[in-house]
Amino acid sequence: QVQLVESGGGLVQPGGSLRLSCAASRSILGINTMGWYRQAPGKERELVATISSRSTTNYADSVKGRFTISGDNAKNTVYLQMNSLKPEDTAVYYCTMATWGRDPAYWGQGTQVTVSS
Repeated sequence: QVQLVESGGGLVQPGGSLRLSCAASRSILGINTMGWYRQAPGKERELVATISSRSTTNYADSVKGRFTISGDNAKNTVYLQMNSLKPEDTAVYYCTMATWGRDPAYWGQGTQVTVSS
């Protein structure tokens, strides 16, 4: 089993920035991707961004140009830098681990991000 621990969520005004961090308790054979999903109230969970162990990235269209995902393979850690935040970015953000191209196999507990004035 693996634990994913997220941090960095909070309340921010529109146009502001936040940085999310996630640390996995260990690496897992066959798992080569970490990422972030989010779920807003009344909406389905959606992909935000993923990064492979080779630093290949994938972003949702809604966050391209505003969010940047990065990772540290040695530390089993992934980060999400979120800039120019909008009220519609308000959601619970979940850290994930997966095999590239497949649905996440592991999920964190989630961290709340609220964008409001």
